[in-house]
Amino acid sequence: MDRVEYKEVKTKDEAIEWIHNLKTLGIKPGLSRMEWMLERLGNPERRVKFLHIAGTNGKGSTASFISNVLRKSGYKVGMFTSPYLIEFTNRIQINGEDISEEHLVEMLNRVIPLVKELEVSELGSPTEFEVVTTIAILYFASVAYPDIVVWETGLGGRFDSTNVVYPIVSVITNVGFDHMDLLGDDIKQIAMEKAGIIKPGVPVVSGVENEEARSVIKDIAKSKKASLYQLNEQFFIKTHKMNHLGSKFDFTGPFLTMPNLEIKMVGPHQIKNAAVALMALEILRQYYAFIIEEEAVYSGLKHTFWAGRFEIISEKPTVIIDGAHNPEGALSLGETVSLFEYNRLIMVTGVLKDKAIEDLFKNFIPIADQLIITKPDNPRALDLKDIKKVISTIVPTKEVILNPDWRDAVKQALQMADQEDLVVITGSLYLISDVRRYLLEEYKKIHS
Repeated sequence: MDRVEYKEVKTKDEAIEWIHNLKTLGIKPGLSRMEWMLERLGNPERRVKFLHIAGTNGKGSTASFISNVLRKSGYKVGMFTSPYLIEFTNRIQINGEDISEEHLVEMLNRVIPLVKELEVSELGSPTEFEVVTTIAILYFASVAYPDIVVWETGLGGRFDSTNVVYPIVSVITNVGFDHMDLLGDDIKQIAMEKAGIIKPGVPVVSGVENEEARSVIKDIAKSKKASLYQLNEQFFIKTHKMNHLGSKFDFTGPFLTMPNLEIKMVGPHQIKNAAVALMALEILRQYYAFIIEEEAVYSGLKHTFWAGRFEIISEKPTVIIDGAHNPEGALSLGETVSLFEYNRLIMVTGVLKDKAIEDLFKNFIPIADQLIITKPDNPRALDLKDIKKVISTIVPTKEVILNPDWRDAVKQALQMADQEDLVVITGSLYLISDVRRYLLEEYKKIHS
């Protein structure tokens, strides 16, 4: 192949713009481009220990619980998550610190010539997510040298770009309806995609509760001779206290029992995420001789925080942002707001086109006294009139306010709210990212 000309990037902004320009390529399932790039780079993924996490919801929270406990135990922990909420570089971290501008630029410049070669090959250009995943692997393998990387899938599992690694533990948080245009609209089909991260002989932790999905995961784990640790079968939780400040619970697993664990992350779903994280940590301890003291577990779980997941931004009125963008997330949101005392719940939400809209709003409508529909700043945002049509088929009498400007929609909700009301801004993580940045800047102005 002839030498392909390319121009190196020099700054973080140039790098991010270069990567974002690949977004027009959309999503291309399959691992062939990833495998080609990694082979050309000398397979750096083979030099890193990965703990791979898939699931419809709870991936980020579970990853954060695991990472926090390992860091409290003295380990150097890499973390790869998506999407980002504040800065692009949030998705690649070492011990909570983003990849530096220097290293982002350096890693991308190593990848650009490969992208240019792929563009003119049969495989075609890699996507934005494939390039970011390759940068992360290169960074961890050749610059940061973590003891372990907590490695979150982007979408699905089987054909997700992250599935080029061979982990030491696989985790599936749950299985529900999301990205059905790519993963299928049958729960068994979606479970098969998530279970695609299961590797021969690699232990698996599952927090999956749906019976059909659980059956699929059991079958695949058995076929690959991967030891399976399933919530409510091999490990259990007993909740003692749960309110708007957090929860206390006991954990019982095959290797140990830990009483009175405490988390500040709010909601029953976060207890399950913490239990899944604890089971994964136990596998690291029992299978791979990781030294994880009890004190690190108690402290790590208690002090875990994950931005944009039922995050309280302010009080009087209480303003909460939560990335509930699918039916299961909306159900968890409903369970969590029930822990709060309030007069009215004013909800602002906006979603993307690939969501199970009817099931999503069936869970939103019962808890929202006032519903404001807005539009995330994303080309895949669902039209407001289409959402209103769906809502009218569920509850024809439901009053809905349409406001396409998300900033104005948030202002509208805050103006409507009394001190004893609850304002919940939820839906697409793209919306939550923008709203979080906007609100924190606004409240900073007020208090400065």
